[in-house]
Amino acid sequence: MNEKTNKRGFGAWFRDNWKNNALFSTGIALIVMVILQTLALGFDYASFGEWFGAWINNWMNILRNNSSVGIIALGMTFVIISGGIDLAVGSTLVAVGAITMTLIDAANGGWLGAIGLTGAPAYIVAILISVAAGIIFGGLNGLMVTAGKIPPFIATLGAMKILRSVTQQFMQSSSPKVPTGFQQIARVKVGGQMFMPILYWLLIALVLYIVSKKTVFGRHVFAVGSNEKTSRLSGINVNRVKLGVYALMGAVVAIAAVLQVSRIGAMDPANAGSGYELDSIAAVIVGGTSMSGGKGSVVGTVFGMLIIAVMNNLLNLLGVPPFLREAFKGAIIIAAVLLQRKSSDN
Repeated sequence: MNEKTNKRGFGAWFRDNWKNNALFSTGIALIVMVILQTLALGFDYASFGEWFGAWINNWMNILRNNSSVGIIALGMTFVIISGGIDLAVGSTLVAVGAITMTLIDAANGGWLGAIGLTGAPAYIVAILISVAAGIIFGGLNGLMVTAGKIPPFIATLGAMKILRSVTQQFMQSSSPKVPTGFQQIARVKVGGQMFMPILYWLLIALVLYIVSKKTVFGRHVFAVGSNEKTSRLSGINVNRVKLGVYALMGAVVAIAAVLQVSRIGAMDPANAGSGYELDSIAAVIVGGTSMSGGKGSVVGTVFGMLIIAVMNNLLNLLGVPPFLREAFKGAIIIAAVLLQRKSSDN
């Protein structure tokens, strides 16, 4: 009798956490995806050491290749929790990347080289200017949403078109070369692996986790997303919070742009960042953040990004055609939203 009771108790506990604890359900889904990915990788190796090395290399590639989108998804978490959306992240990444490369251009001296600034000092200044540019771009989105009263979808859709087209026009006759020294920001190897992009991703996740949990700004973001009218009546400056969220989004995208320029050594203004807005939104939603705002977590977004990254790798290992992989991603997003609605209805 006690055994049956314990079994029923565990089952009830599991179902309750699956329905109501986004981190629990996302974590379980991630574990399942990792197991499937490991099985798809196979065990046809001469020794356990050879298999484990291949497994580690595969994981390092997964994390490194998704670090830029993962960083952007962290900022998107705050935007969606606040009740907004940002479709301009891919175009902002391209615009900031173009600014970064123009500042440090090794082929033509760059803007900073023209004033006699080279080497590490130039790289530091270029990074600061790039992050400032990202904050300005994000702040302008925030102003359109707050002062202009334009819905976030429309405001950021317009910004997406403007930023990419202007960047393409500006860069069409320019072919900047990223200095080797600047590339070391992301390419320095740790233990024989290019680990730095992953480390930056984890550090930014830690910082934004602390911001979301331990600061007044973080609490206000949740409050505004939960009920904007009540937040305003309780004395929260809603417009300032929203402006801060979009400025934060711009800063995070700028960091991702700098790291991508450093890691790849180039940025194609026509294609770079394409689809990043949808991938980052997908990671946030799969991670349990509610599209209606007011609920979500940075940890959940990291899990969501890993689920999508592992899924892409799994489909690649299974030989699924590239075009069909997007269909699987769309199905996961729809399933995540349906689970959120079911949880809220209960």
